[in-house]
Order: sequence, then C-alpha cells, then structure tokens
Amino acid sequence: MKKILIVEDDQFLAKLLASKLASSETNLEVETAFNGEEALKKIQEKKYDLIVLDLILPQKDGFEFLAEKQKSDKIKETKIIILSCLGQEQDREKALKFGAVDYLVKSQQSLPEVVERIKKHL
Repeated sequence: MKKILIVEDDQFLAKLLASKLASSETNLEVETAFNGEEALKKIQEKKYDLIVLDLILPQKDGFEFLAEKQKSDKIKETKIIILSCLGQEQDREKALKFGAVDYLVKSQQSLPEVVERIKKHL
C-alpha cells in the first residue's frame, strides 16, 4: 500500500485532496498534517512514498521542511510535490533545488489534475 502525506494548512483543501486521492485508488493510504512541525513529527514515525507540501505553513514553512528533509537520511529519498499559491519562478527553482520532484501552483491546477500528477509520481 502506497502512503501519502498531505501537508496543507487549509484544512478544507487538505481533506478534499485526501478524500479524492483515497477514492481514486484503492491501494492508497492518505494522511494529513496542517503545519510543518506536525509533518516533521509524522515523517519521523512513518515512511511515506510521497509528500504533497504547501510552502506557506505555520510553525515551519515548506522551505524549512525541505531543508530538514535534506538533513534526514530516513526521509531524504521521499518524493515531494509542492502544491502552493506561490507562482514565482524563483520559488519554483528553490523548491526543485531542495529536492522537490514537481511544483504545482494551486490557482493553475484543477483538483483532478493535481490527483493525476500525484499518481504519476507514485
């Protein structure tokens, strides 16, 4: 069973995306974290196949999370897809440099498109 962690402070969006992912494929376990600190705790306890990460988060933002990920051998290889409102090229380049495998801008993607991109990386 593939495991996905959605790190998103908008609880409605996080639950909606989790629900869509869980119903789109039967062999998928989806969990959510609503801030960077909570996400870091979860990845220390469990191995995920993929993390969907917002960049603007309370406590630890997405870039801080990515920096922590680089330091941890346990999660260094976990794939991360950025799903953020930040659409600037410099944000995209920074996230990809930190090891993200994909970068999606919320306003430019529909929910089904996001689900398809996630499934593509699994």
